[in-house]
This record gives sequence, C-alpha cells and structure tokens, in this order.
Amino acid sequence: MDAHILVVDDEKTITDLVGIYLKNEGYQVTLAYTGADAAREILTNEFDLAVLDIMLPDVDGFELLRTIRNNHTYPVIMLTARDSQTDKIEGLSLGADDYVVKPFRPLELVARVKAQLRRYTKYGARGQAEEEASEIGFNGLVINRDSRSVMVDEKPVRLTPLEYSILLYLAENRGRVVPVADLFQAVWGEEFMSSSNNTVMVHIRHLREKIGDDAQSPRFIKNIWGVGYTIEG
Repeated sequence: MDAHILVVDDEKTITDLVGIYLKNEGYQVTLAYTGADAAREILTNEFDLAVLDIMLPDVDGFELLRTIRNNHTYPVIMLTARDSQTDKIEGLSLGADDYVVKPFRPLELVARVKAQLRRYTKYGARGQAEEEASEIGFNGLVINRDSRSVMVDEKPVRLTPLEYSILLYLAENRGRVVPVADLFQAVWGEEFMSSSNNTVMVHIRHLREKIGDDAQSPRFIKNIWGVGYTIEG
C-alpha cells in the first residue's frame, strides 16, 4: 500500500502544490489548512508521515507534533518561514525528524519525504544477513530488528524512527566509540555540518529520557567528549 502523508499549511497554494507533487510520486495525501482540521485527521486516521507548518492561525505545528508523538512514531517534517535555530531545537526536542525552511522547492520537500520514509521502513526490514540475529540484548535493553521494538527491563519503549535508528546503530557498534559525524551520516544520510552536532545532541537527549538513561551516570549511552558516543555491553 502507498504511504499515506498528511500535509498541513494554512497557505492553501503551498499545501495544494505540495499535495500535487506527492500524489505524482504515488503517495496517498490528506491536506489540512488549519490546525484544528489537522488535529482531527491525526486522531482519526493512520499516516506514515506528516508535513506540518509551524505557524498556523489556531493550533500551531508544535502542538500538532505533540499530539502525534503522544501515540505515533511516524516521521514528521516541520515547515518554517524563518531559519530560526530556536524553532529547530524546540521541534527536534518534541520529536520532529526534519526541517524545511520556506521558501522551498517542492522537489526538495519530496526528496526529504522519500528519505524519511526510507529510514522509517529500513530498520526492521530484512536488510540484514539471514544469519544475523533479529534481536540485540544486553544490560536489560532489548532491540528487535524485525518489529522495530525496544524494551528496557521488559517494559516497551516508544521511539521515533530517528531515535530507534540512533540506538540501533550505536548498539550494533557497541564497544567502540562512534564519532558524531559518523553517527549523523549513518542515520541521517546527509553530509555532516557544524549545526549537525546540535541535532544529534537533541536526539540523544530525547532518546536517553525515553530509555531511562542518566547522562551523568549513563547505563547505556556514554558521551566521549569531543569524539562521539558509545554503548558498552
């Protein structure tokens, strides 16, 4: 079944144009022009990805993102009219996966949608060799590649695709220090830039909160200052 994408923006011309480009790629698309309409769609429909404008006249994009993350882990791309680092950090802290600054080219957004959907479906798919174990388990942490699920002390943990990808990559490389640039390139699939370090830090912090990891006395993810991150086990 084709991926179902929610596009939310109060600028109708932008929303409709993005919808056309995504439909031309074969995606099922639902459009919403207000935060209230988008909230109803989020609560009543199943989506594989959402594109949310931050500046909406009623319910803003951050509130919609909170609504999504209460129950869903699918990727969310935020649209913003200003290249504000504060907006970006807030969105990432709430669980956003990517940011696109207006004005943008529709094909750029389509490319980012494709990248997020690939990441969403990659982990847990049979990309691993047959002899590779479907589970990684150590120190009370269990990662299941087949179901893309995570358990800590036998309790399920709900992670976003990016958070899951970070945890899995570190776990697959446990015992060695993974440089921040390597982690970013492996998980995000993009060239590492100076601003990328903040992006990684925000997602690591959010991931630690969910798996109950104390940054001062870490049980799982250790920060090797000036180098990167490691999981020992």
